[in-house]
Amino acid sequence: MAFYKLDTPGHSVLSLDAKSSLWDSSRPGTAEGWKPFIGRHEGGNDYETSNSRPQYPRPQYPRDTPEPSPALPPDTPKGPPGGPPPDGGLTAWLQVLGGYFLFFNTWGLINAFGVFQTYYSAVLLTDKSNSTIAWIGTLTSFMLCASPITWGPVFDMGSPRLLVVFGSFSVVFGMMMTSLCDKYWQLMLAQGIVVGIGGGCLFITATSILPSYFSTKRALAMGIAASGSSLGGIVYPLIFSHLQPKVGYGWAVRVIAFISLVTLAIPCAVIKPRAKPPGRRKIFDTAILKEVPYEIFNLATFFGFVGQYIPYFFIEQYAGDHGLDMAFYMLTFLNVGSIPGRILPSLLADKYFHPLHVLATCTGCATILAFCWIAVQHSTPGLIVWCLLYGFCSGAFVSLQGAAVASMATDMRTIGTRFGINMFAGALGILIGAPVGGAIFPHSWPAAQVFCGVTLACSTVSIVATYVVWQRGKTGHSKLAG
Repeated sequence: MAFYKLDTPGHSVLSLDAKSSLWDSSRPGTAEGWKPFIGRHEGGNDYETSNSRPQYPRPQYPRDTPEPSPALPPDTPKGPPGGPPPDGGLTAWLQVLGGYFLFFNTWGLINAFGVFQTYYSAVLLTDKSNSTIAWIGTLTSFMLCASPITWGPVFDMGSPRLLVVFGSFSVVFGMMMTSLCDKYWQLMLAQGIVVGIGGGCLFITATSILPSYFSTKRALAMGIAASGSSLGGIVYPLIFSHLQPKVGYGWAVRVIAFISLVTLAIPCAVIKPRAKPPGRRKIFDTAILKEVPYEIFNLATFFGFVGQYIPYFFIEQYAGDHGLDMAFYMLTFLNVGSIPGRILPSLLADKYFHPLHVLATCTGCATILAFCWIAVQHSTPGLIVWCLLYGFCSGAFVSLQGAAVASMATDMRTIGTRFGINMFAGALGILIGAPVGGAIFPHSWPAAQVFCGVTLACSTVSIVATYVVWQRGKTGHSKLAG
């Protein structure tokens, strides 16, 4: 940009020629004393003049708009609305608290479905097979993961609180209606669809709000929030199993609904977007689908969710079929192990390694454990240890999903849409995973366990491929042709 300065005793006048950064010789003649001077980039306050005259600071006007620094690398993500993340502070950590209870009432209910699966097959729906009953939980999971593809753009337009309020109402209402159900189609509608759609609103908010508040502590913040699902997976089964024999199925589920109501009031109060995106934006940005690393990672998410939740749905029945003690508490041990599994790997991803490195390692370990599961048939302590270890490794898969997607994002203003598409891929996986496992294990438990291990192995390979392709395209993210 070229500036012109009039040297007079009383004042100086500043004008801007936007066409060129150098003196324009075709410019009409000006008054004597006009001289060009060339400013440094936006990071500086002084300017180099074309002669030895004294330098003057550039006047600051309200309408001055800072330009991006040319020193930034070409693959630097565009920041979220509101400027750089504060990476801490009261408001930022309140978002973590809110996200914790959003996870508590979304994936917490999914992690607890094993106790419903056992009750439905033994008492409420004795005429239905395990595979058929599992469709209730997988439909809840599918709606929770698939609906964010719609809610993501709503979040990006600056309306997370609307999503939290609507999602909270849907989850509580769905659980209340579940307490009145005694038929399969009723449970599919109330627990499967209504709770699932509400959970999708809450989940996309929990995963998308934190990247705008955290950068260097992003994975840790998301890991702490995601650990809420582990606590939900511990608390809700214990409540149901202890209350159901005393007060009946209906009131046991209503107590869960009341707990959801109280805990969801917290995120309704504290969730706060940093700033509304300026101007109008696309409802759906198709350019996201042309990023090759992102598409490979969606494939990894699909395979991971196919296999990951098979133990969570059927571990109690596995322990019972093999005559092991403490069969009911095996689901609790899985969720206990996933609490540190959601926090410690996230801490490593912030301080020492890229999130994809940690995610690939943990998913690879979960793959090995899935095959080792075949050998744990006659030892209760052995199965408890297996549950703790598998819970740890599988917990990282959920907590690091958001950090991995954010780490590859080329535009943080579309983070909600990116999470929505990624979780839709996971929804397709979780929709078929548990029903297929439920159809296999009545005939062969080892076959179901091998199915779990093979799908997790495919996920591990896809995560590694994601990192390799992403590294090769860092100078300008690889994109699909078209």
